[in-house]
Amino acid sequence: MKMKAVRKVKPAFGAELCEIDIPKIPDDWVLVKVKATSICGTDVHIYKWDEWSQKRIGEKRLPQTLGHEVAGEVVEVGKNVKRIKVGDYVSAETHIYDPKDLTSLLGIFHVGENMKILGVDCDGAFAEYFAIPEIVCWKNDKEIPPEFATVQEPLGNATYAVLGEDGDVCGKTMLITGDGPISLFAIGVAKVAGVAKIIHFGKYDFNMEIGKKMGADFQVWTNKTTREERIRIVKELTDGNGVDIALEMTGSEDSILDCFQLVRRGGRVTAFGIASVSPLPFGFDYNNGIVFKGCQIHGINGRKIFDTWYRVRNLLSSKKLDISPVITHLFSLEEFEKGFNAMLERPRKSAKVVLFPDKEELKKAKERLKL
Repeated sequence: MKMKAVRKVKPAFGAELCEIDIPKIPDDWVLVKVKATSICGTDVHIYKWDEWSQKRIGEKRLPQTLGHEVAGEVVEVGKNVKRIKVGDYVSAETHIYDPKDLTSLLGIFHVGENMKILGVDCDGAFAEYFAIPEIVCWKNDKEIPPEFATVQEPLGNATYAVLGEDGDVCGKTMLITGDGPISLFAIGVAKVAGVAKIIHFGKYDFNMEIGKKMGADFQVWTNKTTREERIRIVKELTDGNGVDIALEMTGSEDSILDCFQLVRRGGRVTAFGIASVSPLPFGFDYNNGIVFKGCQIHGINGRKIFDTWYRVRNLLSSKKLDISPVITHLFSLEEFEKGFNAMLERPRKSAKVVLFPDKEELKKAKERLKL
């Protein structure tokens, strides 16, 4: 049987809608019919076929189906599958861990030497069906609509970034840089987690307005201020101390320097953004920025499996966290080019873009979100 899939066919800008075979699953995998799938910044890198994509994937692995954020219904299970059943409504933890890695043996499943990523190291979910190992399937609450269930993966990044390892955020001050979807999700998570003062740095008016809706208490436009001005503003908002927690979410030089400058002594910097060049080419005061400040640094690469997923599902199903302002565009799978164009447009006029293989699912989502 055949299915439609958005594939990276050539080592060049763009992708193509192809007709390919529905995947055949190994004994410990499941086959999922896609209800919704959303575009991530990683997908944009692959779509553009930038330097990272060329090195990470490479021409020899093409063609390959894009996409890793997804929600759908299980339609087939391998003979060794025990936990997941046909009919289950699932999403995919996209970090496919190797049980033999030391990190897996230590219970740190989301990072590992032999970890694979859905849609990067194997065929992804921009299709009518996709295949995934049972070990990284997450059962969704059926009350969570597909347009929300599909973004639990990036929402999980935001949740892990906000909470850190200890979840000690209630009553604290927090700086969140960037106005992409994960930064915007982080604002919402910080709000419901009891962060007392959320300071948001960004530059695009459309997305900054979403940040305000998500719960930012104070906003600063980085393209309209100098670092000195930003330091003064944040110090005034924090009694001269700096923030308890700074979430670096963009990887840009300004954002990295801002976070280490503005976190208080003994505070935490969460490092999520990917720098375009690494090692960092710009000057950084390692001694005063980290050592003498007693700064904690928390690197984020994915989500805690499955602790973060559990929290995200509960936040969404309880309706305590409303992420609807971040879902700005809905398209059919065939309209994927419109979705990528919306993501690439500058100045930004989009946040999260969701694709639907089934046009009836698309219609229902548009009615729910009034888009």
